[in-house]
Amino acid sequence: MLDISVVIPLYNEEESLPELHAWIKRVMEANGFSYEVIFCNDGSRDHSWEVIEDLASKNPEVHGIKFRRNYGKSPALYHGFEMAQGDVVITMDADLQDSPDEIPELYRMIKEDGYDLVSGYKQKRYDPLSKTIPTKLFNATARKVSGIKNLHDFNCGLKAYKHEVVKNIEVYGEMHRYIPFLAKNAGFSKIGEKVVHHQARKYGKTKFGLNRFVNGYLDLLSLWFLSAFGAQPMHVFGFVGTLMFFIGFIAAIVVGAWKLISLANGANPGLVTDSPYFYISLTMMILGTQLFVAGFLGDMISRNSQERNTYQVEKTI
Repeated sequence: MLDISVVIPLYNEEESLPELHAWIKRVMEANGFSYEVIFCNDGSRDHSWEVIEDLASKNPEVHGIKFRRNYGKSPALYHGFEMAQGDVVITMDADLQDSPDEIPELYRMIKEDGYDLVSGYKQKRYDPLSKTIPTKLFNATARKVSGIKNLHDFNCGLKAYKHEVVKNIEVYGEMHRYIPFLAKNAGFSKIGEKVVHHQARKYGKTKFGLNRFVNGYLDLLSLWFLSAFGAQPMHVFGFVGTLMFFIGFIAAIVVGAWKLISLANGANPGLVTDSPYFYISLTMMILGTQLFVAGFLGDMISRNSQERNTYQVEKTI
């Protein structure tokens, strides 16, 4: 097995690839690592693939994956992880903002300190305020929801993993932001952080807009729900549905009792349907029933899923 696999997702980064590869090669040779570099070309429209082919023809350690169109960073990482053969897997962005000089220490933290995953922390950033302020809010929310209190930068592209981690997590959609959370859910709990150097972008421009923060929060909510209730949706939908139905049912009884009491006292309360509380109680009962049925159907689907008993097995004897 190789010492290190470097997985690099990229989109329209033709200018930076030769310089990035030369930098990685220099670091690896200086430290005596056996390694491979896997460039994951996510549907680039420039000449990135031609550059990768040229690098691969001259350097046997270079490999490439080419997508027919732009799918996103998560699919690129997923296929890069599938191909990776290194004992330690390093991910970094292709824009030269991540420094390959960090690789030896990241490798040491995995191999000697025993971390399952080490995430980079760009303490000093060269990004505009329009990016850094939302990033701080996003990371604070991610720490709270995931329970991983020691990470300051979930979305840093520079990370190191044990080989077993990348082979036992599924990165899909836009879940690359939450790989530490995915690893924790898979049973890899020793997650560390390293302050890394952040460099200003040298070529091109950023490929990410502000909409990624909105999508990031939606993905975080989805991941939290799946990790907490994904295997047993009846626990949340059934509970909420039953609670709403019960409150609505009690409210309907109160409305009916109020009319009976009024009639007994010789008053004319009017029709039950004239009361807004009747419709509120009826709506709650209907919504409660629908939520309960949704939880029941979700539970049935979960129990009949082909992957209902897919668990992460560390060893067998």
